[in-house]
Amino acid sequence: MGLLKYAILGAAVAFGINQLTKKREDGTSLMDDLTDRSPEFMDKAKDYAAQAVDHLSNKLQERLS
Repeated sequence: MGLLKYAILGAAVAFGINQLTKKREDGTSLMDDLTDRSPEFMDKAKDYAAQAVDHLSNKLQERLS
């Protein structure tokens, strides 16, 4: 049963990598799009993290006072 589980998992990973690297008509792939937009994603993640920390900090200050 364990071998079957790993074979299915391996097939799913191989399919995912294939889909990420498959070239479209314009010669780019989804992986190219992700790597090109990664700075934008990082900025959004930093903003979200800063908001989450501020929110948690405010909640903690409310409980302590």
